[in-house]
Amino acid sequence: MSVLARSVGNAFRNKVRTAAVVAVLAVAIGLALAMLVANQAVGAKVQELNSTVGTVLTVNPAGGQGFEGGGEPLTTEQAATAAAVPNVSSVVGTSSLRLRNATEAAAQAAAGQTGPGGGPGGPGGTSAATLTTSLTAAVDAGTLGGRNQAANGTTGATTTQPARSLPITATGVGAEVDSTGKALTITGGTGLGDYSAASTGALLGTTLAEKNGLSVGSTFTIKDQTYTVAGLFDSGTTFGNNALYLTLPAAQGLAELPDELSTMIVTVNSMENVQSAKTALESALGSDKADVTQGQSLETAVSSLGSVKNISFIAFVAALGTAGLIILLIMVMLVRERRREIGVLKAIGAPNRTIGLQFVLEAMVLVAMGSAVGAAIASFASGGIASALISTNTTTTTAATTAGRGAAMAGGLGMPGGAGFPGGTGGPLGGASQLLTSVTASASPGVIAAGIAAVFGVAIIGALVPALLTARIRPIEVLRGE
Repeated sequence: MSVLARSVGNAFRNKVRTAAVVAVLAVAIGLALAMLVANQAVGAKVQELNSTVGTVLTVNPAGGQGFEGGGEPLTTEQAATAAAVPNVSSVVGTSSLRLRNATEAAAQAAAGQTGPGGGPGGPGGTSAATLTTSLTAAVDAGTLGGRNQAANGTTGATTTQPARSLPITATGVGAEVDSTGKALTITGGTGLGDYSAASTGALLGTTLAEKNGLSVGSTFTIKDQTYTVAGLFDSGTTFGNNALYLTLPAAQGLAELPDELSTMIVTVNSMENVQSAKTALESALGSDKADVTQGQSLETAVSSLGSVKNISFIAFVAALGTAGLIILLIMVMLVRERRREIGVLKAIGAPNRTIGLQFVLEAMVLVAMGSAVGAAIASFASGGIASALISTNTTTTTAATTAGRGAAMAGGLGMPGGAGFPGGTGGPLGGASQLLTSVTASASPGVIAAGIAAVFGVAIIGALVPALLTARIRPIEVLRGE
């Protein structure tokens, strides 16, 4: 009988014990493979964050942010200067506008009430005046809106509150890409096309479009200019959907400020160069002219994901070691049971390698069955394990990350700390929290094959050691012991 046939037969000599061994091995191997898959998924997410979110710097006018503060506005010339800074891969300029419903603005003017930020139609932001539109805000003023407008001098405490003004963002090159490098999800229609040229297209939040009875192809006016709804987006929040986006030149044209920017989103080529790029930007632009900010809390979140990656790898090694220990103990038991068989084989001239190969092949049969079941377990469990690891390690850092980026980014785009702007929680262009928690763990054939190969390697060692140690004993000593 060949060594292979004898090994396979021995593996099924005791069917109950074989089933129990395969079940235990399947759990250990399944856990090891699931941890390996989770490790690969988290590693890919860390790489994605390092190449997108973690490399973003925000540049605001020194002393100003959004529609608050003072100082001098940023310019397209400064954007060109920023683009020339070493390790800067892209610079996206934005221009922020405030819109008010034309009918409501006329009624307030007739009543002698002022517009936000000063007299009627007066300056209301870093780069633009308050403009009128045919659109009606999708968010009613309510108590909070009334307080905010009263604080801006728009109305008295006892006056009926108008609907709150719409913050409108016009984004330059790459308007469909948010500050974290993630594409803007459009639910209907298309993008704006050529973002470097003035156009009459606009992207509307779904809530704003529904409030005004608009759909793709519908028209509305801003400052007596007609614009067409090119596409719709859904940010996931009511506030975020109460906004619209134009191309940068179009927004600058409306504000009659063709060379001014509200803020700049600077992307650095790698996270390792972010700090040096930040210092270089401050030097190139002048600290008295521009404030360069970095989402420090995001680094903490990415570091947390790195810890998750390390934990999953340690868990993989531990589970792999457990599978190897199980094989070792099982083979020690089998070798002890078959000492007489080993003695007989030695007595008839079987070499040590033949005896060792027999037990290794028997172990491989058990491991192969355990791996098949374990791979099935891993394919179902890896996603849940990855999500659990991410949620427990990023819950505290995600809140800080989103708040920090929301304050910096949303402030630069029209409303300080607004949750409906790029970088804010649930903004129409996405948020860091979504990136940090959206980890997809798929049991790819390559990862599973690598894990099973590691399991087989450990199993060979676990089976070979006790077999070779016993095979070194002289046949007479083994038979005498029996």
